[in-house]
Amino acid sequence: MKVLLATTNEGKIRELSRILDDAGYEVIGLGNLATDEELETGTTYEENALLKARYYHQVSGLPTIADDSGLEVDALNGTPGVYSARYAGADASDLDRTKKLLEAIQAVPDDERGAHFVCVAAIVWAGGEQTFLGEAHGRLLHELRGAGGFGYDPIFFYEPLQKTFAELTHDEKVKVSHRGQAFHYLVAWLKQTPITEDDKTD
Repeated sequence: MKVLLATTNEGKIRELSRILDDAGYEVIGLGNLATDEELETGTTYEENALLKARYYHQVSGLPTIADDSGLEVDALNGTPGVYSARYAGADASDLDRTKKLLEAIQAVPDDERGAHFVCVAAIVWAGGEQTFLGEAHGRLLHELRGAGGFGYDPIFFYEPLQKTFAELTHDEKVKVSHRGQAFHYLVAWLKQTPITEDDKTD
């Protein structure tokens, strides 16, 4: 069955579609659906994920999955957190945001550069809604490493694999990333509590 993944971010679509495909769900992105960038008005990841999932479920009529995620830096008291995507302004690129963060922690020593990614994935369908939390802990480097991933991945060093998230293979990242964990929990729940397009309201 089809499930709408409420994003236009090709990196997220590539990263998550395999997980959901393996559970028997055909994942489609927003495509030509009208998008509303002002949906993320919540103050928590869960609020933002649910706001997006509810909106696009209403627009599309399909079971809809959305997520919200952010990077919380210990030395900055959890900043940028829920505002990670807008840390350097609404029109900033991933590189702009990463450079701004590196500047903010330039003087922070290695042993105080701890950080963790947080992701909440939400699914909304006619019969209800559920959310799932994933986290990944690491530390921030002084410079970018790796050509993969997106967002802050090139400076997020994951100790168990001795790589940045931008250096991980697809399979590695799906297993250990905050987003991969949240979506694995979601898929495990779907396998126990399957939903169908028949659950849609007219």
